[in-house]
This record gives sequence, C-alpha cells and structure tokens, in this order.
Amino acid sequence: MANIIDGKALAEKLQAKLAEKTAKLKEETGQEPGLVVILVGDNPASQVYVRNKERSALAAGFRSEVVRLPESTSQEELLALIAKYNQDSAWHGILVQLPLPAHIDDEAVLLAIDPEKDVDGFHPTNMGRLWSGHPLMIPSTPAGIMEMFREYKVDLEGKNAVVIGRSNIVGKPMAQLLLSKNATVTLTHSRTHHLAKIAKKADILVVAIGRGHFVTKDFVKEGAVVIDVGMNRDENGKLIGDVKFDEVAEVASLITPVPKGVGPMTITMLMEQTYQAFVRSLEKE
Repeated sequence: MANIIDGKALAEKLQAKLAEKTAKLKEETGQEPGLVVILVGDNPASQVYVRNKERSALAAGFRSEVVRLPESTSQEELLALIAKYNQDSAWHGILVQLPLPAHIDDEAVLLAIDPEKDVDGFHPTNMGRLWSGHPLMIPSTPAGIMEMFREYKVDLEGKNAVVIGRSNIVGKPMAQLLLSKNATVTLTHSRTHHLAKIAKKADILVVAIGRGHFVTKDFVKEGAVVIDVGMNRDENGKLIGDVKFDEVAEVASLITPVPKGVGPMTITMLMEQTYQAFVRSLEKE
C-alpha cells in the first residue's frame, strides 16, 4: 500500500518558513513583497482561487491587492492596468487569473506582463529560460511537485519518468524540470498510442490529463511514485483526481491524494516566487 504525499502539510510548513523570511527582510529593509491579482469577470472557480491566493499572500506577510474588474472590461483597459503595475516597483508579482472573457486574447495579456513579475511563469521569456536550463519564473504546479520530490526524498536521477498531459501549465514544464534532474522523460498525451503500456514502465508517473479517474492500476508499475494533478468533479459533484486513487494506491509506493495533494503546493510556490522576485529587486537597488 502506498504512502501518501501530504501536500497540505508540506505547503503549511513551507508557508510558515516563507512568513519568517519575509518578516526578517521587512525588519531589515522596511519593505515587503507585493503581489497583485487581477480578476476579470465572475467565474465562480476563479473567485475561489483568487481568495485562496489573497489569504496566502497576507499570511506570508506580503502586500496583497486583488483588482476585480467587470466582465465588460476591454482588452485595452486590462493591458493598461498591467502596464501600470509593471512600472510600479512596489509590486513584485503580477498574476492575471485565467480564464479570461472570450473577447480578451489570453496570449496578448500574458505577453504584457513583465517577465520578472510573471509569478505564474507563463510568459514565453520564462518558458524559454526554463527550456534553456536557466529558469527565472517556473509554472507553480510543476515547481510544487519538485518540492514534493525533495521533501519525500524521491531520487530522480536516471529514473524513467512519464508525464501524461502536454499543457504549457503542467505537462511541458514538468517534463523539463524532470530532465534537469537527470530523469529520462517520456511526454505523453490523450492521442498517445498504447498509453497504459508506456505509463506502466514509469518509475515516476505525473498525471495531468484532465479526465477523472483516467489512470487505473493497469497504468502503474509496482512501486512507482504517482503524482495526480487532476481536479475534476464526478457525477455527484465530488472532487476527484485523474488517478483512480484507491486502486492505484495498492501498487504505488508514493501517491498524492485529491484534494490535499498538489493543489496547496501550487499556491505556495506562487508565494515563494513572489518572494524571490522581491529579493531580486532588492539586489538591484
């Protein structure tokens, strides 16, 4: 039976350390990290995510601001607001909550954010830095997974790692982070032939395909480490992962649950990257 990776407990531990570091720097410099979150429209899931981010930022001792804009906000108005925060040295992290309304071009918005304040790590400059081996800002979900591997002493060197899902948010950056630790990586997706057969060879299996209970124990090698990034709702509205937890836990050595697995670490790494951006800004003074 697998041991469970407690993402919630690890997130709380790291956030407590972050609050200590922030308090120390604030005492020394009189300054604090600043994180602004911009929310356009009233998507219910986005409202929840933004509240959680604001709560975490305040708990870490950051200056936190949430700008809530109506659904009717134009792309030009949003870009002008981003430009304002880009130029304001009091703000070290800028996060635009996705999805955006249909009339706004996501890519144009992501391109508008200063790469040094792009705590989501989605700007092409930051993606390029990651792929070239010189990361600055890293997408926070893969960054959180790497922290889990460190905490639970998962040795990645030379291991066979399979990532299911090829998004820019999780799959692609996850593959690169695993490569950077000398794992041998196979990046797969919904169109991959013989997916279960490929997955079953993995020592490390990261699942981010967005389909509830997609991965069963037929996909998992005995003793594998299984990371479930999925956030889905079943027919009863219950939150479930991409991995069928109960049966996969019978064969895996380590596994993340849903909830209280990867999710809490995502927000924690957003806060950590805001702190690091703050430190870099102090070094430039």
